[in-house]
Amino acid sequence: MGQTTFIDLNISIEDGLPSDPPSMIPQITYNDHKMGAEQMLEFFPGIKKEQLPGGLGWAVEEITLTTHSGTHLDAPYHYHPTMDKGKRALTIDEIPLDWCFNDGVLLDFSHKKDGERISSSDVKTELERIGYQIKPKDIVLVRVGADRFWGKPEYLFKGAGMTRESTLYLMEQGVKVVGIDAWSWDRPLPYLAEEFQKNGDPSIIWEAHFAGIENGYCHMEKLANLEKLPRPFGFKVSCFPVKIKGASAGWVRCVAIVEG
Repeated sequence: MGQTTFIDLNISIEDGLPSDPPSMIPQITYNDHKMGAEQMLEFFPGIKKEQLPGGLGWAVEEITLTTHSGTHLDAPYHYHPTMDKGKRALTIDEIPLDWCFNDGVLLDFSHKKDGERISSSDVKTELERIGYQIKPKDIVLVRVGADRFWGKPEYLFKGAGMTRESTLYLMEQGVKVVGIDAWSWDRPLPYLAEEFQKNGDPSIIWEAHFAGIENGYCHMEKLANLEKLPRPFGFKVSCFPVKIKGASAGWVRCVAIVEG
C-alpha cells in the first residue's frame, strides 16, 4: 500500500487582513480561557474559578465575515437567479455532494501576467502539455500564483483570470466544480473596471461568472498551495461546502488527496 498525502489548498480566515475590499474583511474576536472561566461562572452557578482546571474555562471566537470570505465555493445562485438557460439556480445548500469529491486536474497559468485572459485555446494547450483529457465531473484547479500575495492589499490585483469561453469550454466537458488560487475566477476586478472605462463593452464584466447563466457550475476562489501538488493529475479533490440555507456561497476546506 502506498502512502496517502493530504495537501491543504486553503488560506486561513484571519482577522483584519487587507486582501478583501473593506466591507468584506473578516473580524475575529478571541475570547481566551480566562474570559471563558468568567462565562462558566454564569453557566454553572456556585462554581468557583479555582475549581476549574488551572482556573481556566473554554475558549470561544466570535467572527464577522461574508460567505465569500476565505476559501469558499460559489454556488450558481451567486452568478444569477437562473442557470442552465432558465432553470432556477442552485444555492449552496443544494449543491450535489458528488460534485465535491472527484478526480482533480491542475492547469498551470502562473506564467501569465496579472490581468491577462486565460482563453479556451490556453486551456486546450495546457491539457495537451500535461497529456490529459478532461472527463465529466473532474475538479479543475487553475494556478495563477496570486496566493503568494495573500494578506497584502495587492492580492486584489494579482493573477490572470478565466473568460466566458474558457469557462464554458470546461463546462462542455462535463466539469461542475473548478477553482483558482486568486481572489476571483474572473480576471481581477480592477482590470475589468479599467477596460470597461476605456471601451464601454459590458460583455467583459464578470464574464466568467455570468457563464453560469448558460451552464450552471461552481467555482472555488482563494485557493492556495497549488504548487505543492506533485503532479497535474492522478489525485482526488475534496471540497464540501458548509451548508448555509439559501446562500450564494459556503466556506470550504479544500484538500487534495494524493496516493503513492
